[in-house]
Formats: sequence, C-alpha cells, structure tokens
Amino acid sequence: MTLDLTPNLDPFALARALSGKHFYDGAFQAGRSGKTFPVNNPATGAEIGTAPFGDEADVNAAVAAAKAAQKGWAKLPARQRGKLVAECGRVLVNHVEELGRLIALETGKALRTESRVEAGVLADMFTFFGGLGSELKGETVPFHPDMMTMTVREPVGVVAAIIPWNVPLLLMAMKAAAALVAGNSVVVKSAEESPLTVLRVTQIMNSVLPAGVFNILSGFGPECGAPLVAHPDVKKVSFTGSVETGRIVYKAAAEKLIPVTLELGGKSPMIVCADADTDKALAGAIAGMRFTRQGQSCTAASRIFVHEDIHDAFVAALKAKVDAMVMGDPLDEKTDIGTIISGGQFDRVQSYIALGRETAGATELACSSMPTDPKLAKGLFVQPRIFTGVTNNDRIAREEIFGPVCCVIKWKDFDSVIEQANDSEYGLAATIWTRDLKTAMDATRRLEAGFVQVNQNLVVQPNLSYGGVKTSGLGREASLESMLEHFTHKKTIIINMA
Repeated sequence: MTLDLTPNLDPFALARALSGKHFYDGAFQAGRSGKTFPVNNPATGAEIGTAPFGDEADVNAAVAAAKAAQKGWAKLPARQRGKLVAECGRVLVNHVEELGRLIALETGKALRTESRVEAGVLADMFTFFGGLGSELKGETVPFHPDMMTMTVREPVGVVAAIIPWNVPLLLMAMKAAAALVAGNSVVVKSAEESPLTVLRVTQIMNSVLPAGVFNILSGFGPECGAPLVAHPDVKKVSFTGSVETGRIVYKAAAEKLIPVTLELGGKSPMIVCADADTDKALAGAIAGMRFTRQGQSCTAASRIFVHEDIHDAFVAALKAKVDAMVMGDPLDEKTDIGTIISGGQFDRVQSYIALGRETAGATELACSSMPTDPKLAKGLFVQPRIFTGVTNNDRIAREEIFGPVCCVIKWKDFDSVIEQANDSEYGLAATIWTRDLKTAMDATRRLEAGFVQVNQNLVVQPNLSYGGVKTSGLGREASLESMLEHFTHKKTIIINMA
C-alpha cells in the first residue's frame, strides 16, 4: 500500500486511508494478528479509522528491520545523516496544514490554537537537529606524550521511542530527530488514542530516509510497549507518559541495563508577585495552564500562587479571559478550546472537578461555555475550572489532573510561597512573575524544577534543554546535550606511539 505524498487537506479521507497499518522496513505493514482497534473523533464520538493491535510479533519484525538498517545508517558521515534529517523537516513543512487538521481530528485539539502550531514545531525540530550533525565530536586527552588518546561518540543502536497522546508530533520529533542524527535507528510506539498523524509523518519521512531507519507501531502498552522495551536488540528507551508507567518502563529497562530517558508528570507552580505586570501574568496563566489544550500538558501551570494584594482582581480577570474563549469543533477556525482526548480521561477530569467541589473552603468557577452545535452533543467537552480557596495540601492542588482545572492559591510571604511551590513530588516546570530582578534571580535558584522561566510561559522549543527533577523524570530532551548524552556512548581510544 502506497499513499500519495501530496498534502491531503481532508482529514477524514486521510484517516481512512491510513487505517489498519503499521509502518516499518520502509513500507506499510498489516498487523501480524489481524486485530485492530477504533480511532475515534473525541468531538463527536464517531469512529474515523482503525489502527492495528500491535503485539510481540509486530515488535520483533520492526526491531529486526531497524537493527538491519542501523548499521548502514551509522556508517554515513554524521553531516550526511544531518542533511537527511533536515530534509525531513523541509518536506514536513509542506504538510503542516494537512498534519494540523489530522491531529485536530484524532485528538480534539483546536486547529488554530494548538494543532497547526504543533505541526509547525514538528518540522522545526527535525530541521534544528539536522544542523547538529557536525557536533558529534570527540576529544583529545593529554594523557601521555607517547600516546595519542582520544574519545569518539558512537550511536547506541536501536532506540525505542514511546510517546503519549497529548502532543504526539512534538514529542516524537524530540526523540526521533536527536536519535537519528546520532546514528541510531528508531522504532516508535504511538499512543493508542492518537496513532494516525504520527503514522503519516513516518510515511512522509520514509520518502527521505533509508528503509528501516525510522519505523512506527501502534498498540497498547502491555501487548506492544512492553515487548518493545524488553526486546534484546533495543539498546535505549525514551519514554514520555505517566509516572506510574514510567516506573514500569524503568524497571524493565533496568533488567537489560540499558539507558532510559523519562519525561513524566508535573504539577507546575506559577508564582505571581504583587509587583508583576498583571496583563503579562494573565496571558502567561492562559498559556501556561494550556487552556487551549484543555490542560492536557505535563507542564500545565495548574498551581497559580497569587499575592494577596492582587489575588481577587487577578482571579476575576483570569475568569473573564477564559470566559471569552470559544469551545467548539476542533476543526473550526473560530474555536479556541477543543475536547478531552478520551472517555477515560474525561471521567478522570470530572472526578477531580467533583473532588474540588467537596474540598473545604474551595470555590469553583466554571469558565467559557459548552458548544451548542447538536453535532457535538456527544463530544468530550469540559468547561475549564478555576478553584480558589484551596491550600497547597489539598488533593486537587497536589495530584496531576491532566485537564482544564487549575487552583489559584493566595500567598503573602515569599519564603513560604517558594516552600509551597517546591512541596510537590513533581519538578518539571515553574514560573515567577515579578518586575524585581533580585526576586526573580532568587526564585530561579530556589525553585525545584528542570525548566524555570521568568515573566513568560513558553512551551518546549528546539535548542532549549527540557526535562524534570524528582518524579518528573530523568534526562533532558530538545537540545544538543540530549543528542550527545542520551543517544550516543563515548569510546576512549589510546594509540601507543612509543
């Protein structure tokens, strides 16, 4: 089966054409078991396509193809590999609109505010890493005058990349682009909720890359992800997902003594000082809480600490801004906020909203308004919620919800708010909003997070090292550092010239 590589702006037709296939060894492949599962549009509940129920047989075939291709790929000069990966980025630029529409259809993320943007960053990530081929350098070591001593960087081999459903294009690119330029081959395990757009990306990239270098499987964790991690020919695992699943992946990889990169959960604090530029801070709260993504982000600023002097005015203004956002069909250009990804996640979010209502002292503010289009009556829409009157010790302020629910917590003492911000099992991201440089610098030193920003709340970008501390993960992504430290090993070479 070969799909036309001309951009297809009809996401429904594209979803049907991509249905029921893995992609490995340079071609679409049917699942070995013949079993498939439905892929649904969360805005309507309708089935838009299917994906194969990947199992150990599929894993074995994909890894065998990747292992066979990796040797030849690694022999290419690093700059040549980089040029090919950068060319993938240039080709993907031509598909930004197509990919944006398809990811909106299968994830429910709004096209204008989320999905089109993600498709653009996908292309940029491959272009960025493609330019780093020349940076795969070794060192000379002054060990002894009669010995030439040097180090070289070598690829680890076959890399397993396991990605989640919330930003599958970006997270696949962060893993795959670095691994490929470093000389590895890659087998991706897509999220069962969003397998189609990443499948299309794999097909597009295989028009540039040698067969078997970049492969993708769909399926569920126990049947597909577990045998992929456990496969003896997989030499590195890069995983993004929940803390619970991350621990399972880490234990399985430890049995083989292979390196692992983990990007896990978060409950990110946003500290707004009394002297902050409130307009910027409000915009930062909207962006940081990822309301346009229905809060489905590991870095979501779901704990917003606001100084007592401005707390009430800040909450009122924040609610007004979210009220003005439009919930609706993710493919409609007027839509700001789309849907929750799945029925299971929808129920989880609703349970936390109920928990917030039961929390002593809490006040619930429902924002925006549900769509009125009858076609969307079965859609997984949830009105964003702001809870005030809670403490940092309440469950709703401590547990990752992964939905459009944030807590605004009043504070007075700076040392106390820093302590509260750090009082979390997570340590992925944090922000501080103030006009005072000394306060800002003090906070950046003391906040326990891997990604700290002052007076802004940017999402992950190419060339910005990204990763967490504590249970938010291990290792870094999106940077030269990640390519060198996580996708190569260092070999020491000594030549005795005496």
